[in-house]
Amino acid sequence: MRFGTVRVGQARMAAEERDGRWYALDVPPGTPLEAVLATGLGATTATRRLDGAVPVRPLRPGKIVAIGLNYLDHIREAGMERPERPLMFAKFPSSVIGPGEPVVIDGALTGRVDWEVELAAVIGAPIRHASPAEALAGVAGYTVANDVSARDLQFADGQWTRGKSLDTFCPLGPVIVSPDELGDPQALRLWTRVNGETVQDSSTAEMLFGVGELLAYCSRAFTLEPGDVVLTGTPWGCGEFMTPRRSLRPGDTVEAGVEGIGVLTNPVEGAAR
Repeated sequence: MRFGTVRVGQARMAAEERDGRWYALDVPPGTPLEAVLATGLGATTATRRLDGAVPVRPLRPGKIVAIGLNYLDHIREAGMERPERPLMFAKFPSSVIGPGEPVVIDGALTGRVDWEVELAAVIGAPIRHASPAEALAGVAGYTVANDVSARDLQFADGQWTRGKSLDTFCPLGPVIVSPDELGDPQALRLWTRVNGETVQDSSTAEMLFGVGELLAYCSRAFTLEPGDVVLTGTPWGCGEFMTPRRSLRPGDTVEAGVEGIGVLTNPVEGAAR
């Protein structure tokens, strides 16, 4: 199943994608996707075809849990030691945008904005004190995330929340794909293109801790709830670690893609004065 949120005219609605066309989920008008997940996606049907539907932000997560240094190729390029356990941080839900929306850079606040393509797990059932297999059973689906990062703030602060949580710094979409349709989450190609140039190109097989391990680790500390999103790390190719260093600038276009899901495209703009 491929599902998400679309805009038709001024209305937003939870919907299912089939063969490139969108069909409204049979839920009360205006019901956000995170509410559908909380009551059970499996109980819904989608029969009404939506003409002119445009994918938007798929959901507003209750919390966004992110994992740093989880790809072996990224660890090598950063010249860092392998973490002994998942390196966890948070992004604020207010940072989420959808496909086509601009990543906005406030040049008075940050000058080193980086891209990070990630496989994002969308939680569909409460997960607490779970084994890796049990945790995977609680995943509603997977989507593409771009963990946009203000590197100067991230490294100056000593912790990562502010540099990772600026408004518009968590694009998600364009669609969520159920686990049964996507297949093995540890065998997916993922990539980033900036202005058409490929800058990241790797595989989820490079993860140090697999998706099930990450979710189980989180669940030992706190409950993962329906509508939460877990970002599972990024591979090599971040601009911060290139020589010379590269950063996003207003006028750029970023495309983040994951095999079997699709491509998440966002323009980059400067903050209005």
